[in-house]
Amino acid sequence: MKLFARPLLAASVLATTLALSGCGYNQFQSLDEQVKADWSEVLNQYQRRADLVPNLVATVKGEANFEQETLTKVVEARAKATSIQATPELINNPDAFQKFQAAQGELSGALSRLMMVSERYPDLKANQGFQDLRVQLEGTENRITVARNKYIKAVQSYNVLTRSFPTNLTAMMFSYSVKPSFTVENEKAIAAPPTVTFDKAAPATPAASN
Repeated sequence: MKLFARPLLAASVLATTLALSGCGYNQFQSLDEQVKADWSEVLNQYQRRADLVPNLVATVKGEANFEQETLTKVVEARAKATSIQATPELINNPDAFQKFQAAQGELSGALSRLMMVSERYPDLKANQGFQDLRVQLEGTENRITVARNKYIKAVQSYNVLTRSFPTNLTAMMFSYSVKPSFTVENEKAIAAPPTVTFDKAAPATPAASN
C-alpha cells in the first residue's frame, strides 16, 4: 500500500496545483505584489513632497506681509496628511484609504494656493531659493501623478480578476478582496485653488458728444 501512497499523493498535489493555476491563484499572487510595489512608490513620492514643505514655508515666511492664512493652511494640511499612518495595509481598508486620499488632496490644494499667491510678490518670485523649491515641488507633483496612475492601473487589473468568474471563487477561497483606488475627479476638485478676483473700478462712461 505504501508503494502506491506516494504516487497518489504526488498526483493529488499536481492536480491541486493545476487547479489553482487555472483559477488564477498565481495571477493573484503576481498582481497583489504589483499593487503593493506601486503603492509603496506612491507613498515615497507623497513623503518626498511632505519633506519639501517645511523648507518652502520657511522661505516664504521671509517675505514681508505674506498672507499668513495661506501659510497656516499649508502647515495644517501637511500635519493632517502626515498624521495618517500610511502602512501597506492601508490599501485593504477603504475607509482609511479615503481619509488618506482626502488629506493628500487638501495638501495639494493648500500648496496650489501658496504657489498662486506667491505670484503677487515680485521679491519672492526673484528669490532663487524659493524658485529652486518650486521646481522641486513641481517635479514631485509630476512623479506623484505617474506613481498614482501606475497604482490605479495595477488595482484595476487586480480588481477585475477578483470580480471575474471563475477567479472570483479563488478570491473568496483565499480572502482576496477588491482594493480601493484613487478617485481622480474628487481629488482634482479638492486640489483646485480658489478663484481670486480683484475688484476694479468701473470704467468711466465717456461723456456724450453734443
